[in-house]
Amino acid sequence: MSAKHSRARVGKNLSDMFLIRYVLKQGDALSPLLFNFALEYAIRRVQVNQDGLKLNGTHQLLAYADDVNILGGSVHDIKEKAEALILANKEIGLEVNVDKTKYMVMSRDQNAGRSHDMTIDSRSFERVEEFKYLGTTLTNKNSIQEEIKSRLKLGNACYHSVQSLLSSSLLSKNLEIKIYRAIILPFVLYGCETWSLTLREERWLSVFEKRVLRRKFGPRKDEVTGE
Repeated sequence: MSAKHSRARVGKNLSDMFLIRYVLKQGDALSPLLFNFALEYAIRRVQVNQDGLKLNGTHQLLAYADDVNILGGSVHDIKEKAEALILANKEIGLEVNVDKTKYMVMSRDQNAGRSHDMTIDSRSFERVEEFKYLGTTLTNKNSIQEEIKSRLKLGNACYHSVQSLLSSSLLSKNLEIKIYRAIILPFVLYGCETWSLTLREERWLSVFEKRVLRRKFGPRKDEVTGE
């Protein structure tokens, strides 16, 4: 936000305009606070959340820190709202990272939206079939299979990273179970509140849990089936 001017208010008195010569450096404690103020100002100014797709009776613009997600019923709606938000941000010195900004069309018709492009202010945004948002993999088919596969890989990696700890003879079985639930399971079940599972996906999760517990405690007979 260099080459900007400002004024200072003290009580009812307003100073003359002055040039901002020094800006906050990356990592400064005030940087995220001022950024949130600026982004909130831009969002309220363009009132993006007044139009667009309704979920649970409310219009949706999802924002967490500098990750902003605009939902719309068509590519045209998204382009219109994104253009307004980009312009409002530009006026206060914020820029959109073109390389990190993507758009995705979620539809049963896989050809939906392919005749449209997303070009705003001479910058083209890439269309993707899947995208990781806030740690969760979203796909254009609205499927969670890829997300669960990714979670299981992270769970396996986490298990191997603490395997030496779980193998210690100093730990009781109860403590090992607590470590499993506190460290490994959160990697696997992150975002599970939004999952809608099929029997196949439930089986994947069950197989993972049984495999981890079997590695530590060994196979045990089922009291009902005897297997």
